Amino acid sequence: MGTILNLNGALQLRESLRQTGKTLVFTNGHFDLLHIGHLDYLTKARDLGDALFVGLNGDASTRRLKGAGRPIVAASQRARLLAGLDAVDAVIVFDEDTADTLLRALEPEIYAKGGDYAEKDLPERPTVEAYGGRVELIEYLPGQSTTELINKIRNLPN
Repeated sequence: MGTILNLNGALQLRESLRQTGKTLVFTNGHFDLLHIGHLDYLTKARDLGDALFVGLNGDASTRRLKGAGRPIVAASQRARLLAGLDAVDAVIVFDEDTADTLLRALEPEIYAKGGDYAEKDLPERPTVEAYGGRVELIEYLPGQSTTELINKIRNLPN
C-alpha cells in the first residue's frame, strides 16, 4: 500500500530508492472514477521498475484540462484510492497542467504513459529525455476509460 506525499516527502523517498539502486517508474493523470483500466495500467507501469510514483492532477488542473463538471471525485479521495492499490508506492497531488515540475525534481528512470500518446504529443517527453530518462507507453484495455464510464452512467434509464 502506498502513501500520499508532498514533493519534499517524495524527494526523500526517491533518494532512498536511488541509494539502494532501485528503479523508479513515474506516471501521472487524473484517475477520476477509478476503474479496471486504471488498475491494469498502473500494474503494468509498476512492473517496469521497483517503485511506482503517481502524480495526481489536483482538482484545479483537472477542471482546466477536462472541463466543466470534472473532476467527479475530489483529489483527496482520488489520492487515497490510488494509494490503496498494491501497485502504487506513492501519490503526489499537483495542480500544474503537466507533470514537468515533478519529473525534473524526481528524475525517474522510467516515465510511463498510456498508449494513446503514440499518436499524439506527449508534453513531458522533452523533460524526460533531457535528464536521460526513458518514456514507456502502455497499451490501454479496450473500452475502459473514464469518459466511456461517464457516458454509460449518463445513459442509464431513470
